[in-house]
Amino acid sequence: MDKPAVFTDEEVSRFRAELAAAREPGAYEPGRWSVSPLNRRAEVRGPMPDSVRLRDATLRSVETLPGVVASTAAKEAYLRRLVGAGVREVVTAGLAGRDDKALRTEVEVIKGENADCRAVLPLLRTVRDIDRAADAGYDGVQIWVQGLGEASLIYNPAVYQQAWRGEEWRTRDTSRGRAGVLARAVPLIRHAHDRGLDVIVPMLMVSYLTEEVLEESVAVLTGAGATELTLFDGPGAMSPEAYAQLVARTKELAPEVQVGLHPHNTFGLAVGCAVGAVRAGADVVELSVNGYCGGPGNADLAATAMAFETLYGVSTGIRTRRLTELARAGEELTGYHLAWNHPVTGTNAFSWGGMDLITQETAVDPLLHNCLEPTLVGNARKVPFTPDSGPYTLADKLAALGVDTTVEQVDEVLRRARALMAREGRLLTDADLASLDREVADGTGTRP
Repeated sequence: MDKPAVFTDEEVSRFRAELAAAREPGAYEPGRWSVSPLNRRAEVRGPMPDSVRLRDATLRSVETLPGVVASTAAKEAYLRRLVGAGVREVVTAGLAGRDDKALRTEVEVIKGENADCRAVLPLLRTVRDIDRAADAGYDGVQIWVQGLGEASLIYNPAVYQQAWRGEEWRTRDTSRGRAGVLARAVPLIRHAHDRGLDVIVPMLMVSYLTEEVLEESVAVLTGAGATELTLFDGPGAMSPEAYAQLVARTKELAPEVQVGLHPHNTFGLAVGCAVGAVRAGADVVELSVNGYCGGPGNADLAATAMAFETLYGVSTGIRTRRLTELARAGEELTGYHLAWNHPVTGTNAFSWGGMDLITQETAVDPLLHNCLEPTLVGNARKVPFTPDSGPYTLADKLAALGVDTTVEQVDEVLRRARALMAREGRLLTDADLASLDREVADGTGTRP
């Protein structure tokens, strides 16, 4: 049908000219995004690198999700999806329950998809662990260092094993201070370095770091050969500003060493922490698909990648059109599903409702309310039919269903649709609308 025109061609041209005057190249990329030019101005955004490394830890994080029992084949298939989506660094699952063949296979899966993707094995605590990683072909290892002193005993599994057996775990060699915690890590770091591995040292519980402990830790760990210090905030107690300060200070203390971060999303600020830390000089952000992790979760891969790419013009190397597919596959792997309006990849992240003023604005400019083009991330706009929907939205819905109708028919279908929604207390499906249109078209409701 020919819908009655709301605006003239001249008016639409003026609307578009007004929008164009408020946009700037970079912040506006037709068919991709339209964000505030303020995001791209150096005096506003501060210093930003041309690119940032995103290290995905989904497979390790999945191990912490209660009730997830995924087969080895399912995990390998997901690993291929991750690497195929442009993830250039992957933290795999840990060693627990896996033999050397399984480790080699994991590396082969990664390298088979992208030979340049870095494979990192986490949770290593012994020389034997490091040797297994090197022999299997991993590029790097994570050697964990607690962020506390004597209180680090809380996180020592051997303490609980011995105590449960009634054995005395306290010995002359039991560490009672920060120096002892660092001393245990030194030979492991040196050994990993000697084996030719990238030595990533996650410094845990960084929200408890004092200036003195930070200085001591950086000096000892980098002196032993750490190639990266990753600042882990398990409690999620670091604000973006605090993370930025900690990164900047770490870079001052060890300018030749890479600095990463692993933020948690306790206050919904994990992506903000990533942005603040990278602005301060962080080299790599550790995150996961859908933010999967125990507790409040990690920074979400899709939201983080698109924040850097879209708002700040920082390249991540991610193939963005695969992000929604990756999110859905993650839901299938874990059974943990996203909120409908989850950023970027939510099933209705690009639905602003069914009012005519919202649905028809796309005829003027599709990036008015959706600052991000959904297809850029493999997602789609959705238009629900609601009590606020008007004839223009209904006409478009019917046209999409292949229905040829008239203005009068649209008015009658709209009347009946609103009455049905009020009577049944629900929104209508496309099938409902098509059925109502058939009733109106033949006047009896019996048209097939």
